[in-house]
Amino acid sequence: MYIHFASDMDGTRVVLIAVSSSDIASTNQSDALMKLSKWEKLDPVEGYPAYKRLHARIWVLPGSILREDFLGRRWQQFTGESVSEIVFPSRHSAASGRPSLTLHPIGVMQLDCDEIPPYGGKAGDAPPPSTRLAAWWRELLQLAPKTDFGEPFDFSLEVTHHGPWVEVPSLFIEVGSTEATWGHQGAADFLAGIIHRGLGLDGSDGMGRWDPVLNNGDLVLITLGGGHYAPRANALSQHKSLFLGHMLATYALPFEKPEEEQLAPAGNWKQSINAAYRATEKSFPNGQIIFSMDKKAFKGWQRQAIREHLATLDAPLLTTKAIQSLLDAKNQIQ
Repeated sequence: MYIHFASDMDGTRVVLIAVSSSDIASTNQSDALMKLSKWEKLDPVEGYPAYKRLHARIWVLPGSILREDFLGRRWQQFTGESVSEIVFPSRHSAASGRPSLTLHPIGVMQLDCDEIPPYGGKAGDAPPPSTRLAAWWRELLQLAPKTDFGEPFDFSLEVTHHGPWVEVPSLFIEVGSTEATWGHQGAADFLAGIIHRGLGLDGSDGMGRWDPVLNNGDLVLITLGGGHYAPRANALSQHKSLFLGHMLATYALPFEKPEEEQLAPAGNWKQSINAAYRATEKSFPNGQIIFSMDKKAFKGWQRQAIREHLATLDAPLLTTKAIQSLLDAKNQIQ
């Protein structure tokens, strides 16, 4: 039986869970999620299956999800419902081949604006990051060691990368990292549980929702430099009072050394920082955005250029010790 949208065309804001029918890690998570509580079948959206529970919607799309741009806008045009955020259950690929569970925001801000991104997205820009990223990461870290997956799994945040282009906060939640584990049912069940509880589909308030009033002044971290598996963010975002924005690997901050010392370095490094900052601001209104840099990832002239640019954004670049001091002070006030 199909549920029609007529009763929902009232400006309702929903969370969209975008599923790829050709990705077993994506469909497994979706199937496991729908087994955790009752979902209702909707009329197809753009001809593709859709389901609802409370404020959440599942939309099962064909092919790669990386090029399914403007999903929120498309959903609203078809249903009348406004999309507040998007969750992408997905597979993760890595040359290591190690079983893994990962979370990350999306964007390809380091590319030239006229470049065609090889893995989707809008070149030179990034969508707003999900406010839930740090909270879901902490939930994963807390529960994963107590879960028997039947084999060893790695757990990590990943830096911001790939598409699609969307206009609302989003995150990817993934099972990796080869065909041997993409279909791992235990991993899918585990991540589905995080989505279920994290979005409040169990009747709770969920995890990681941002309130501009209640969270006024809370710290939101953007990290700069390091490898693809975001070591600084992995460690810093374990603090329960810290929110997490975009994470830029060293490769997402391309520098070209100037011929003369007094000239600013060329390259898209500044473009990347600006895009990450603007997008994170959108997700966290009234938040206190701070930066943390992996000093070892940059040469001295690069570090200096980053410091000078962040000063123009009025965004502090803080050490791990300084961040911890701010968090401790905030906790004492609370």
